[in-house]
Amino acid sequence: MKPNIRVGYGYDVHQLAEGEEFWLGGILVPHTHGAVGHSDADVLIHVICDALLGAANMRDIGYHFADTDPKFKGIDSKILLTEVMNLIREAGYEVGNIDSTICLQRPKVNPHISEMKRVLAEVMEMEVEDVSIKATTTEKLGFVGKEEGVSAHATVLIYRNA
Repeated sequence: MKPNIRVGYGYDVHQLAEGEEFWLGGILVPHTHGAVGHSDADVLIHVICDALLGAANMRDIGYHFADTDPKFKGIDSKILLTEVMNLIREAGYEVGNIDSTICLQRPKVNPHISEMKRVLAEVMEMEVEDVSIKATTTEKLGFVGKEEGVSAHATVLIYRNA
């Protein structure tokens, strides 16, 4: 019999630009630059959405929330995450845990991780200890190191109750 668990992976990149708000992990992070995107450009929430949808074999965030659709212009990504959670729960899945990494040269993410975990766990109706957020720089290499962009990765485990 096939196990009732599935794993998903997400990856996303957003350009950073002066004068934009910087939403990350569902919170507004003070910084001179913010991520550019059709929604609020919260790269961490976007990778979590992609990982969840992928684990459930439901395509990706762009399929469900197209960046060409004006109704998603500037939308709070926490709303998108709520909708993704509704989709996977309607398919009979729950989230076991999330492991994510934010790649960003500046600002330092560590002081914000506890609040991000709390906000994301609340949105997903999960325990805080089941949401892992890590951060790294790229040692000044590439677009992240040059502070031109931010990227993130996420892996999720979902399960179906037997």
